[in-house]
Amino acid sequence: MGKLDGKIALVSGSGRGIGRAIAEKLAGDGAKVVVNDLDAGPAKETVAAIEAAGGTAVVCAGSVTEDGFAERFVQTAVDEYGGVDIIVNNAGYTWDSVVQKMSDEQWDAILDVHLKAPFRILRAAQPVISSAVKKEREAGNVSCRKVVNISSIAGTGGNAGQANYSAGKAGVLGLTKAMSKEWGRYNVTVNAVAFGLIRTRLTETPAGCDGTIDIEGRELAVGVNPELLATMERAIPLGRAGTPADGAGAVYLLCIPESDYISGQVVICGGGFNT
Repeated sequence: MGKLDGKIALVSGSGRGIGRAIAEKLAGDGAKVVVNDLDAGPAKETVAAIEAAGGTAVVCAGSVTEDGFAERFVQTAVDEYGGVDIIVNNAGYTWDSVVQKMSDEQWDAILDVHLKAPFRILRAAQPVISSAVKKEREAGNVSCRKVVNISSIAGTGGNAGQANYSAGKAGVLGLTKAMSKEWGRYNVTVNAVAFGLIRTRLTETPAGCDGTIDIEGRELAVGVNPELLATMERAIPLGRAGTPADGAGAVYLLCIPESDYISGQVVICGGGFNT
């Protein structure tokens, strides 16, 4: 018996990297997962990996910033599995520049994906959760549901060249604290995990890659200079960057029953590096 048996989880941005590790971690402990990615291919790969390991998952591909996506995401969970128990708002990317060179498009795009999209998903989920809680109360048994929003140490301490990303991730913390107070009446815990340096395609340029990713037709630079990456790692007390599995573990802690009385908190998953 897994600790998440029977739970239904939405994980945005779970076709790759940390999101995929989160989806696989939750599914491995019994949750039924709705896997989302901008592209259907990576989402299907995550679902295939979950199913190969004996888990249950379904794809809901598309951009979290699209009008109507949030409702479709939530409805997929309802149609396929009957409800929503866990929401992990993970989808995102970076589009960096110093402030004097940052366009309105850059600012808006990053705020949309990191802050507006989680807001929309939570808004879309509210009627489903409220209805389920009403029925559970009538039956005398209310489940504890979980929201885990993904932030960053750029949101807790800021980062030069990332005014948009830092603002978005700081906004996630405000959203988390507000929703923990708003949804406490539904017995929903709302917390955030702020990641430090985690090795993903956004921090490393894989062999054979030109150092860019395509986000809805935009070719955006990714990767950190290897020498700078090594310097950053030396500043981490644990002496290394985190892995997607490390990130997934932090999220998992806030999804299991042992965290049922923890809400409105920010857990920094940074190997001891906090600012």
